[in-house]
Amino acid sequence: MPLSRRSLLAAAAAGPVLAAMPLTPAAAYARTAAAQAGTPGDVVGKVTVGYQGWFACPGDGAPINGWWHWSQDWSASPSPSNTAIKAWPDMADYARGYPTAYGNLGSGAPATLFSSYDSQTVGTHFSWMQQNGCDTAALQRFNPNSAEGATRDAMAAKVRSAAEAHDRKFYVMYDVGGWAAMQSELKSDWTGRMSAHTASSAYARQSGKPVVGIWGFGFNDQNHPWSPAECLDVVNWLKSQGCYVMGGVPTYWRTGVSDSRSGYLDVYHAFDMLSPWMIGRIGTAADSDAFYASCTVPDQADCNTHGIDYQPCVLPGDLAERQRAHGDFMWRQFYNVVRAGAQSVYISMFDEFNEGNQIAKTAATPAGVPVNSGFLALDEDGTACSSDYYLRLTADGGAMLKGQLALTATRPTLPVTGGGTGQPPNLALHKPVSESGHTQTYACANAVDDNQDTYWESPNNAFPQWIQVDLQAATALGRLVLTLPPASAWATRTQTLSVLGSTDGSAFTTLVPSTSRTFDPATGNTATVSLPSGASARYVRLVFTANTGWPAGQASEVRLYAS
Repeated sequence: MPLSRRSLLAAAAAGPVLAAMPLTPAAAYARTAAAQAGTPGDVVGKVTVGYQGWFACPGDGAPINGWWHWSQDWSASPSPSNTAIKAWPDMADYARGYPTAYGNLGSGAPATLFSSYDSQTVGTHFSWMQQNGCDTAALQRFNPNSAEGATRDAMAAKVRSAAEAHDRKFYVMYDVGGWAAMQSELKSDWTGRMSAHTASSAYARQSGKPVVGIWGFGFNDQNHPWSPAECLDVVNWLKSQGCYVMGGVPTYWRTGVSDSRSGYLDVYHAFDMLSPWMIGRIGTAADSDAFYASCTVPDQADCNTHGIDYQPCVLPGDLAERQRAHGDFMWRQFYNVVRAGAQSVYISMFDEFNEGNQIAKTAATPAGVPVNSGFLALDEDGTACSSDYYLRLTADGGAMLKGQLALTATRPTLPVTGGGTGQPPNLALHKPVSESGHTQTYACANAVDDNQDTYWESPNNAFPQWIQVDLQAATALGRLVLTLPPASAWATRTQTLSVLGSTDGSAFTTLVPSTSRTFDPATGNTATVSLPSGASARYVRLVFTANTGWPAGQASEVRLYAS
């Protein structure tokens, strides 16, 4: 069984290195830290998630025929004494669960686990990605010539199908740890097996080239023994095959210390994109701030200088180590990489229950965790968090990365949607939003920020104008609520608007025809629009044609609720 990256690299602890390295002020890099304009594609300007897809259970049909990555002994059922994971998944959305030897959940239900080999599992995961702004999945591929090879080949096909079905992108990312004959066998695997997947419309491309990732060159441990020449040969060979090559590299790649061997800078600079590893390096928001100064800003500057795309890692935190701080730890990382000028991020990881750093739906309370298992739920620090919280937080972080939310150090994502009041969730909250235009600082992001005192205002004296919310998946809708700031200074006004819906963002149908809506501060400056039965859309556009109070379209909150 492959070791986790974290256990493999535990010797390269971040603390001593941070203590030894001067924290270079970000201002020293002010001229170069603003990201050079990388060409938008399927990884630049996008949120990529690391996807393991490496869980199996006896009876699921997988060639490996065992409890793959769920337990230390794959031939024996997972139990408190035979476990390989650090967190428990929320099983509510899986069609099939496989019984384990754990005790029942706190709710009394049997403790079951999913299999990645079930196509429904992969489809569910990619549906979550679609709903939460995860653009691209990097499928981890370890030595395919091991006993796991046939199962990994099948997983590549399942990921391809799920990506095609859910309008996501994917690419193959080779994790070369422990792969003795890597230099020759990786080339054979690409030409003989994996390159066939580039025919898929869902295969990620950057600058017109299929993306291939390599994780592990230059790491300072016995599991990554290759010389710079051997590594450079593989990178350049893939580039000669017409590929855009992304490198998952050591944290200290630029300085060649700690987790990075010295003498590999030419290898690192040969990659088209660099993504330094961060799991096991930081565990608090303060750690993230320190890395911002000592690594992220100068790393971005180095990549700018050498024409390399930069993709820093963002991780939710090890749940078992209580690192998450109900999302504040992860949000601080998003804030730091965006303010450093990064155009892309790599989420470490989507389904890494082994290291406890998964954003996939996780048991929210002890009711969803096996009794006496030792696993923590997402509410471990006393803050209630929904099972999908870190997916939603990723969606908001991605929106900030893409400029759809203003840069902010304050986490906008609510740990539990609806605020725990019994109200249905606002589906538009912090979702990507676009506009026909805005005046001064009154941008469209203000209309989905859960703050009624901020607002969107279109260009003046230029009707019609529109604002549009991307729900990130087609959704059955029942009600739209529009607000203006509640202050009495906002005198009563009537706005005339129509509601349009679309599944693709280009072809729209009218959900509600143009109608006058009154906003009165005496009743909260709120207008509710009932949507017709059967209304469903991913993109919801409001088109404003008149306003009796000001010559522009205005909205402080656009709230959408399910049918």
